[in-house]
Amino acid sequence: MFRMRKRGHLELNQPLRHADHSRPVTRRDFLAQGFMTGAATVVAPSLLAMLATPGKSWAALSPDIQALKDPSICNIQAGAGKIPFICFDLAGGANIAGSNVLVGKEGGQSDFLTTAGYSKLGLPGDMTPASATTNFIESRMGLLFHTDSAFLRGMLTTMQPATMANIDGIIIPARSENDTSTNPHNPMYGIAKSGSRGELLTLIGSQSSDSGGNSMAPAMMIDPKIRPTKVDRTSDATGLIDTGELGTLLPQADTVAVMESIERVSWNKLGRVTTGLGADAEAKKLVRCGYVKTAYLADSFGDPTVTDPSRDPFIPGIFAGVGGMNADREYEKTAAVMKLVVNGYAGAGTISMGGFDYHTGERATGEMRDFRAGQCMGACLEYAARIQQPLMLYVFSDGSLSSNGMVDNSTGGRGKGVWTGDNQQTGAAFFLVYNPTGKPNLLIPGRQIGYFRPAGDVETGGSVAANNVNLLVESVILNYMALHGEQGQFRTLFPTSSISNALIDSMVAFAPI
Repeated sequence: MFRMRKRGHLELNQPLRHADHSRPVTRRDFLAQGFMTGAATVVAPSLLAMLATPGKSWAALSPDIQALKDPSICNIQAGAGKIPFICFDLAGGANIAGSNVLVGKEGGQSDFLTTAGYSKLGLPGDMTPASATTNFIESRMGLLFHTDSAFLRGMLTTMQPATMANIDGIIIPARSENDTSTNPHNPMYGIAKSGSRGELLTLIGSQSSDSGGNSMAPAMMIDPKIRPTKVDRTSDATGLIDTGELGTLLPQADTVAVMESIERVSWNKLGRVTTGLGADAEAKKLVRCGYVKTAYLADSFGDPTVTDPSRDPFIPGIFAGVGGMNADREYEKTAAVMKLVVNGYAGAGTISMGGFDYHTGERATGEMRDFRAGQCMGACLEYAARIQQPLMLYVFSDGSLSSNGMVDNSTGGRGKGVWTGDNQQTGAAFFLVYNPTGKPNLLIPGRQIGYFRPAGDVETGGSVAANNVNLLVESVILNYMALHGEQGQFRTLFPTSSISNALIDSMVAFAPI
């Protein structure tokens, strides 16, 4: 076994500088190499976005105002009630297959690769899942993880063992270009197209980008009307709702009453005038519904603590064991996104995390960053468990990396293979599903869509998603729809997809929950 020369690891938030990479120029470059951890310019949502779908009632509106919410009048919609969806976008090309989530040949995760194949994925010969002397397989979440997976170890710091009993998942071996934002990895527009909608917003993301994350969304899915609103901190979550100065001067119930009165007075005056517009009735309706929506917003979300993760009865406790929600910027970001999505205030959200281009000639740097990502993943799943909401959690990265067999025996390196270079051939993505009523009913043997070759590369013919990122995204959307029993609508919503009707059943991982 090769022994590496001693080399210190980088600190958790220290930027990555590679001799074979150009100097960072774009926001994506800075994120991938860890020069930024998600902080970005605050972009407030538009008025229309804030008022689009308020729905949770904290005090009853007056009957006459309540009646105006009817779809035939003002059509103020509540959230769609779909399963919350959160994706983690690990910028830079993180390791997923092998050292974190186990991957195998045609027979699934337990159809083991060769020793050389696992070595390429960062596992030395004495740590492979096929070891005859030590069990390196963690199966409590259904989806098999390596027992020393940094993702797994991180999850266990923020997630209770009882939560794991109601989780299962799927790994999807899939190539994608290394270290580039042009990979159309982000599925959120497709999730929205399938019907997901929150009470306040349809989509949120931790970056100010068209996808809400580091990677792009497939161009044919982008809908500018629902561009993700940036949320990456507590103030972004609480700042989504602004009832104006009136809301700071009066109690919530009085604020609602005043706004209702304004609507009545306004409508009375509108009935006595002619706007002079060709669409007089439509113009008056637009004005009226604006007042109704404002009253409804004050009624539903007049208390800003409703969306405040730091005031949630569960979230601070979830992060207590890792120093608190504000101990790390990535924790605060995760808390804000999961608060809005899991509660149904937003339909789907992206959490981007930077610094995953960690082929630094040692292992410890990548282990630390994967561990923190796992802490954030575990927090989302644990929060869903504590408020008894289902959740689909999807994890992807732009590209991947590989090891040449050298071992980092430092404390942080944990005796595993050093990451020595980008390698798109070792890429994969995975998703986990939490079901409050019990572990999801598995339909795919082996918990894989596609497979790896024995030597540690993705078999590009293993599935339609293996060599096409657009189809990887569509595979995830198909499985989201299937959790609602709606896979039969997939071809109607996505008629140009290469996932044919004949393939759909073979790619649906779980029965509806």
